[in-house]
Amino acid sequence: MPKQQLDSLDLSILKMLTENARMPYLEISRECGVSGAAVHQRIQRLTANGVIIRSQCVVSPGALGYETCAFIGLILRDPSSHARMVECLRDFPEIIECYYTSGKYDILVKLLARNNMHLLQILQDLQNLRMARTETIVSFKTVFERQSPIPIIPEKTE
Repeated sequence: MPKQQLDSLDLSILKMLTENARMPYLEISRECGVSGAAVHQRIQRLTANGVIIRSQCVVSPGALGYETCAFIGLILRDPSSHARMVECLRDFPEIIECYYTSGKYDILVKLLARNNMHLLQILQDLQNLRMARTETIVSFKTVFERQSPIPIIPEKTE
């Protein structure tokens, strides 16, 4: 996607929405000093142009019984099978992110498991997909997560 031309109002709106996606348009308009209609139009344009790609409700994995988070590097037997492998990986509801990568792994996935035995079962199921091998890194704790950084446009001085 080509870089979008965003002005300071766009960036202010994006900053507020990334901090709280449920922030009312009226509150954003007050903070930005513009009308609610202007905020609504900007958000619709940012969405139509692919700058805002989704709003989501983030649920605690632990609250749903997922106590283990792991990153698994997949090394494929046949490097030309990327697309076919990704389609197979989509069938694993525990896999929450999937990336093509450079370097050691052909594909890197992030998954959630209920516990270590569940993780072992997932790893065995992945091996049944006939990859050369996998390497697993277990995450003990998420230290932080964040959205894409929102650039700051300096205020124009007169």
